Amino acid sequence: MTAITLEPAPGIQGVTGAPWTGVRYFSTWRIGGVSLPPRDSLNLGAHVGDDPAAVQENRRRLRQALPGEPFWLEQVHGTEVFDADGVPDACGQFADGEAGVPPARADAAVTTRRSRPLVIMTADCLPVVLADEHGTVLGVAHAGWRGLASGVLENTLDAMRRRAPGVRRWRAWIGPGIGSRAFQVGPEVRAAFIDAAPAGAGRAHWASFFVAEPASDRWLADLAGLAGARLRQAGVSYVASSGECTWTQADRYFSHRRDPGSGRQATLAWLP
Repeated sequence: MTAITLEPAPGIQGVTGAPWTGVRYFSTWRIGGVSLPPRDSLNLGAHVGDDPAAVQENRRRLRQALPGEPFWLEQVHGTEVFDADGVPDACGQFADGEAGVPPARADAAVTTRRSRPLVIMTADCLPVVLADEHGTVLGVAHAGWRGLASGVLENTLDAMRRRAPGVRRWRAWIGPGIGSRAFQVGPEVRAAFIDAAPAGAGRAHWASFFVAEPASDRWLADLAGLAGARLRQAGVSYVASSGECTWTQADRYFSHRRDPGSGRQATLAWLP
């Protein structure tokens, strides 16, 4: 994990990972914006009840650190993957209620275009950045437990492989999300992963990402661990994680579980 200041965006900071040939990527912290409490201050979500003018100003500030207009999605906790290459540069840049091209309704996007930033917004779910080791094709995915269990990462990789059929080595970065000491789930979530897990690893392997809570039917789930395991199962040779927990690090991140109705941070990636 490496903290960064996004130049020349005023006051905006975030986190990135190890250098990656042909890829730039980072996740924003919640500081450097104009939104008022409880969505202070760099809320980038246009669907959480914030002042639309504040969201637009926050996005304008973020845009200063990017090589092009970011490609926003309308995320729905599904598995749909959108091809970002065939749409105008302005697609998805507008907040709710403004004139413009509406954002694509999907939970992942892929591109081979240079200087086209892809965006995933989160507030506990995992943002995942995917690319080949040389930066030929890029994908980003929104991986909450529903999308992760249903195959959003595998679908994203499938879409990338269709765009670059000659690629053999893939890598991924798992951005900030709710940590394994904070993500309490019911038995239905555990069952969703164990019963529908990809073939090739035994039931005990997938069960190892859940720790039983004493005297209850609840479990603590390692969402980042599950994402990493599914990525490796799908053929990703190098998986790194930010190790940042949105629930415990309230000074850096929004968390819907901690603060219902919270704002949203963003993870952005592009091929320079």
